[in-house]
Parts: sequence; structure tokens; C-alpha cells
Amino acid sequence: MSASSNHNEFASSGQPRAQHSAIITGACSGLGYASARHLLSKGWNVALLDLNEEVGKQRVSEFGVEFGDSHCQFYQVDVTSDTQVESVIAKVFSDFDAKPRLCLNCAGVAPAKRTLDRESNPMPLANFADTININLIGSFNVARVAASHLSKNDALGEANERGVIINTASVAGFEGQIGQTAYAASKGGIIGLALPMARDLAPLGIRVNTIAPGVMGTPMLLGMPENVQEALVSNVQFPKRLGLPEEFAKLVEHMFDNKYLNGETVRLDGALRMPPK
Repeated sequence: MSASSNHNEFASSGQPRAQHSAIITGACSGLGYASARHLLSKGWNVALLDLNEEVGKQRVSEFGVEFGDSHCQFYQVDVTSDTQVESVIAKVFSDFDAKPRLCLNCAGVAPAKRTLDRESNPMPLANFADTININLIGSFNVARVAASHLSKNDALGEANERGVIINTASVAGFEGQIGQTAYAASKGGIIGLALPMARDLAPLGIRVNTIAPGVMGTPMLLGMPENVQEALVSNVQFPKRLGLPEEFAKLVEHMFDNKYLNGETVRLDGALRMPPK
């Protein structure tokens, strides 16, 4: 486990401090990357949490050129490790002058494997368990530790709010397709987590919401053959296209700003309803 070494730039930079800071897991690719970039463009400080240290350093360099070195820092972490998450989030709260008030969980995997293969052999249990461990338990692991630190923030505004947690589910949590038993179960768990966690943390002034994206135009999906992309878009009602990662990022910002939005899962899918396959 390691972190970038620009702590002094956070403490001594002459640049004005952002009003808010955010912790984002899975921040170096896909929806996490889009969200980090959007918040940085709005003047936030962002802690980039990811497993890939090489890419993390590249993102810090990239964002530093565009937004200033003092607003972004990378922390390598495995979201399934209780000790790593506890250590890293404690360090984030120590490093940032503007204490984080948003925790966004985007880290996850999306494997495809049927319950039985063509020879009727069962899916290896480890495949199912790994997906649940990363997507569901990993999100809860980060959220529980972040909540502990958020609860110590100064209460702000008429609502006395201390922070916001946003988890990332998927429309597969509602309509899992063939081969998505593990993925759908993990995302359904995240959907089920929103309300009870919001109720748990309400007395502390912490809101909890979930975003369930549909087919989003992340680099991984855009790298697929055009006919595959067209098939994915075919069930989107309107607008007839892939979702934009920037649209996900804007919803993150809205969920933070809208103080009455709590315990909710919002589908971001163009009225998509997934078919069996």
C-alpha cells in the first residue's frame, strides 16, 4: 500500500483551497475517472483510490497539469482489505486541509459466467465470491470507514450535514442478464444497502445514495466492435445512445448538492430495461 508524496503541496501550496474534497474509489478509469475529472474541474480536491499504482501516478500527473498539483493525490488500496482501507482513509483525512465530505464508490468488476457451463459443470464458487467481495463488500468496507471519519466533520448548513456517500450499482441489479448471476447479485446488494445505511447514518448528518448506470460509454465499452455497441444501445429508449461518463459525474455532483435526496437509488439508463441477453 502506498500513497503519492505530494502531501506538502496540499499543506503549503499558495493556491486557494477547494471548498470540498472527495474520496473516489476506482478513480483511475471509467466512471470513477470521469467523476474525479468533473469534480476537479469544479474546484474540488480529490483523493484518487485505486489498485493500479502505475496508472494512479499517471492520473495525478495528468490532472496536475490541467487542474494544479495541489488538488489531487493518489492512494493505492485494495478495497477488500479492512486494514488497507482504514489506513488509507485515515491518511486522506490527515492529508487534506479541506476534509472530505463525499465518498464515491466506483471500484468494481463485471465478470460474465453462467451458473452452469455447457457441460452442466457449476460455476466455481470462488468466481461468485470474488465478485461479491469486490463489488459489494468492498463498497461497504470503504463506506463504513469513510462514514466514521465523515461523522467527525463540522456540521454545515441548516440540515447540519457532515457528508455524503454514493455507491455505484447497475441496472443489472434490477434486470440481471444471462451470465450475470454474480454481478447482478453484487449490484442488487448495493441497491439494498442504500436505505438501511441512510437510516443508520441519518442521526450523524450523513446521506447515502446509489447510482445504477445503464450502458455507459466508458473506454472499455467504446473499444468493443461497433455491432456490439449497437446491440447494447438497441434497448435504450431515449436518447438512443450510450450514456456519457460525464452524465454520471454530473449526477454525482447533483446528489451531493441536493440535500433532500437520501436513501435513494437513481437509474441513469435512458429508460433501458435489460433483456435476458
